[in-house]
Amino acid sequence: MTSLIACLTSDHGAREHVKRVIEQGEWEKVFLIANNNVADSFSCSKEVEFIRIDSNKLLPELSKDIKQGLDGKIMDFEVAVNFISGSGKEHMAIMSAVLKLGLGIRLIALTRDGVMEL
Repeated sequence: MTSLIACLTSDHGAREHVKRVIEQGEWEKVFLIANNNVADSFSCSKEVEFIRIDSNKLLPELSKDIKQGLDGKIMDFEVAVNFISGSGKEHMAIMSAVLKLGLGIRLIALTRDGVMEL
């Protein structure tokens, strides 16, 4: 089973999309990249692990923080990634961190047919 990584922001529609991806998919682990106030206000029926970030940091620091948060926690060769929520800067930091960990990615989204790989 694959682990899921997604950003989580305060945008209600994007948060609901991420929540449904988590709840409708079969995931080994779920990692949500979020700042403190967003992480503290999110709930879902499945267990998630937050990697708390300061999105005001520079991109290299943000990538390092995410990499440290993920390091040693994913035992597969790839992860599923959902980019519906979050900024381009956060997405780049996630991509950098995941690739530096030597992992492949599968892009995941929620469609009318359920959770789908793109």
